[in-house]
Amino acid sequence: MKQRIITGIIAAAAFLPIVLIGGLPFILLVYAMSAIAVIEALKMKRIPALSAPGLLSLLLVFIILVPQNGAADWQLFGMGKFEYLGLFVLLFLVVTVMTKNNFTFEDAAYCILLPLYIGFGFYYFIETRAAGGVTFVFFALLITWASDSGAYFIGRTFGKRKLWPDISPNKTIAGFYGGIASAILVAAVFLFVLDFRVPVLWVLASAAILSVAGQIGDLAESALKRHYNVKDSGNLLPGHGGILDRTDSWLFVFPLLHMLQLL
Repeated sequence: MKQRIITGIIAAAAFLPIVLIGGLPFILLVYAMSAIAVIEALKMKRIPALSAPGLLSLLLVFIILVPQNGAADWQLFGMGKFEYLGLFVLLFLVVTVMTKNNFTFEDAAYCILLPLYIGFGFYYFIETRAAGGVTFVFFALLITWASDSGAYFIGRTFGKRKLWPDISPNKTIAGFYGGIASAILVAAVFLFVLDFRVPVLWVLASAAILSVAGQIGDLAESALKRHYNVKDSGNLLPGHGGILDRTDSWLFVFPLLHMLQLL
């Protein structure tokens, strides 16, 4: 626990100022975090980051992360993100041929889904900072952290029935509801800070939805790790695991923040 706390303080001291500054430093940080998360997930499947599939996955996540400027779709050499996604599907299939199926169709599917999963969430992390400002970023982060902390402490104190033991043996039903209650409490505080353009009840209901989404994001990554029989996605953050371990909830929360039209 001591190592976990120390790592958390150091990581927050490095991360939060860059979020506050915004601009290019923030975007570069998100790109770096996304790249590390992709590398961690590739490692689970024993695909080297410096191999052709690994480099294609990294390049694809970088393209997905490119911020949109106004209503116009981003384009490079006359192609938008959708066209590049199609191109990368073809390139991954070319690799299956070139490797004589040592890199299989299933491997290709994994390398395509991975940048979509990670890139989609981090893209909306950037979009939240651009559209809503730093306060909405902290709203989403604090909702997520409160949900995680509430689930942990209430689960440890009152939890008896397991939530989903086949995926995450330590999570409990009491913790699940404790996380939702904690998220709603944080949202209630933010009602005095942020100018939401939706009714109060929708903000509180959205906080509950975001809590559930964040907990499902955590379970989704736990399912991935359990499938590949690894404890943590990486060891970059002692006591916390890897970047993907720390951001798995964000990947679900930030896109939903936009879909719920809270900004």
